[in-house]
Amino acid sequence: MKKFINKVDDILTESLSGFALAHSDLVQLHLDPNFLTRKQKASNKVVIISGGGSGHEPLHAGYIGYGMLDAACPGYVFSSPTPDQMLAAAEAVHADKGILFIVKNYAGDVMNFEMAGEMLAFEHATVLTSDDCAVINSTYTTGRRGVAGTVIVEKCVGSLAETGADLATCKALGDKVNTRTASIGVALTSCTVPAAGRPTFDIGDNEIEMGVGIHGEPGRKREAMREADAIVKDMVDAILADFTARNMEPAKNSEILLLVNGFGATPLMELYLLYNSAAKQLNTHGLQITRSLVGNYTTALDMAGGSITVCLLDDEIKQHWDSPVHTAALRWGK
Repeated sequence: MKKFINKVDDILTESLSGFALAHSDLVQLHLDPNFLTRKQKASNKVVIISGGGSGHEPLHAGYIGYGMLDAACPGYVFSSPTPDQMLAAAEAVHADKGILFIVKNYAGDVMNFEMAGEMLAFEHATVLTSDDCAVINSTYTTGRRGVAGTVIVEKCVGSLAETGADLATCKALGDKVNTRTASIGVALTSCTVPAAGRPTFDIGDNEIEMGVGIHGEPGRKREAMREADAIVKDMVDAILADFTARNMEPAKNSEILLLVNGFGATPLMELYLLYNSAAKQLNTHGLQITRSLVGNYTTALDMAGGSITVCLLDDEIKQHWDSPVHTAALRWGK
């Protein structure tokens, strides 16, 4: 294993320190326990806090800033943050209108955020993201996994919170966006957790893992490598079948957001090729792609592969997706 590391035990702290230095205009790093907050604390708004295991950068620290998160709690690589991190973050950013936790549906994350909530003195609520249509249950989750669709939830809810909306309204939007979003990923290689020093799983040169999780969890099945168009067709078909199974089949000419997300080691050239293929597939189903995002937004360390996410848009979601945002990883508008 060749990685830029000093000591394995120090990789998270040194990485967080570098991130905070590089984006010192946006974020502030707090240690013991580790969490990051906006440089300028927001006032009189619902504060949005997320977090999870490290290794998925820029999720979540990269989304701290105006129009998205107020704080993020990074656990160790692929490990849930602890309740004391969440409590410390909540106390640091609380702005008198309640706290909304955005939590990916992994058992450790859910348990620790619930424990933190039980100890909080502030009004709070949780949005549980569960956009991964590859599996219904796994040993890592309490149901469908939360993956790249989490970015869309954080963007839309973060936008609404900036308007002064109350906690119940922010949670309702987060739940709606999550329900209207579906994702599936495919891996060409495994990832290598620094502490392990070897790939998480073995995969042949002519194999892919369809439906892989963002920690290297097994997917739907191991398949033979084939042309990108054939892989993408299976991914798009799985997403549309998921909407149908949940009685949310989009009508012809429905507007959608298409997110093609890299897992960390896939060149942008290939991600845009995947986007081109997915767009063609979705157009054959009569869907209109009116919002797009391509790049590394929810990664899995050094895994080669990517995911496709479709969000069914309505006027409210479009409004909050389009609104100004200023973070390290997403920024547009004013």
